[in-house]
Amino acid sequence: MQNKTKAPKKPAATNCDYCMYYEYDEDYECYTCSKDLDEDEMAHFMRGESFACPFYRNGDEYLVVRKQM
Repeated sequence: MQNKTKAPKKPAATNCDYCMYYEYDEDYECYTCSKDLDEDEMAHFMRGESFACPFYRNGDEYLVVRKQM
């Protein structure tokens, strides 16, 4: 019998537009991430690429309501 091990699941790419930490900064007059990103994460963020952000939290306030229905 072969030992079948599952490969670690790759985190899904995230979209900053829907993240609860993606907030409008009135001083800079643009949207910014309020989390402390490391250098690589910040580079992805600045380029606008989708990446597996470890801080991503869905900012959809109605998500809980839809689950209850």
